Amino acid sequence: MMTVPRQVVHVDSPTEQRNPRTTDIDLMSTIGILGAINAEDRRVPDAVNAVLGQLAVAVDHAVEALRGGGRVHYVGAGTSGRLATLDAAELVPTFNVSPDLFVAHHAGGEQALRQAVENAEDDAIAGAAEMTASVEPGDFVLGITASGRTPYVLGALAAASRRGAKTGLVSGNAKGSKPPGVDVLIAVDTGPEAIAGSTRMKAGTAQKLILTSFSTATMIKLGRTYSNLMVSMRATNAKLRGRTVRILQEATGMTMAVCSDALTEADGELKVALVHLLSGVDVRGAAAALSANDGHVRKALDSLHIRAS
Repeated sequence: MMTVPRQVVHVDSPTEQRNPRTTDIDLMSTIGILGAINAEDRRVPDAVNAVLGQLAVAVDHAVEALRGGGRVHYVGAGTSGRLATLDAAELVPTFNVSPDLFVAHHAGGEQALRQAVENAEDDAIAGAAEMTASVEPGDFVLGITASGRTPYVLGALAAASRRGAKTGLVSGNAKGSKPPGVDVLIAVDTGPEAIAGSTRMKAGTAQKLILTSFSTATMIKLGRTYSNLMVSMRATNAKLRGRTVRILQEATGMTMAVCSDALTEADGELKVALVHLLSGVDVRGAAAALSANDGHVRKALDSLHIRAS
């Protein structure tokens, strides 16, 4: 019986091209190989810097969605999906957000996080079905793909747009045009990889930087920090419980004993203890001020006519 060949797609993306700076990488010494890879990695921050304007638009869409009671969705396949899943998971302990506030959709499901699932990234219908089942009008959906053309991701974004969600695409293909249904395109130009087509390298590093910046900026805008301190963190172990006291000390300049007592009085609620110590109002008043200001410490202090440093 004749075997039907599988579909072949030739991807026109800089990440698939050969890198002229590393054509002799297999002839290099160990330190030479590492130096060549590191030299390529140093190009990534500048490439990310070039798309901060577009990234800012995506952050503002996410903030609008979350303030309106919606959610943020990440959609990716392979390395992109794994990085997105990691970013969403880390927001829960870092900023004490509900695990369903940032939702990661990975082509091939949970199994594909550990082992590649054949053809999962080529399934545009599956991507669309994910969005139809979970996206609501007013949500924000961010697709992540090194090539800029992953069918699972583009299918998801088109479906999300039809559902009334705002959409963004993080792409490693700076030559590509904005796909239909995408509101903001973040096309980062990291160029050819040290190993042609190995997008777990520079493209993946850029995605990690973009995702971390995107989610952190979103949390800052929503008042999940005070200054550069993680005042919304969840203290789930001894190290983090110690950190909550240290954060109070850093923010207030008060002693460990005073901060520990305030934290106990506030039933472990770091923000309540912080507003209490900075304003002088009791913990009940501090909690009320935070509740009236969506948990934003500076706004709560302003409402109490306290000028924080």
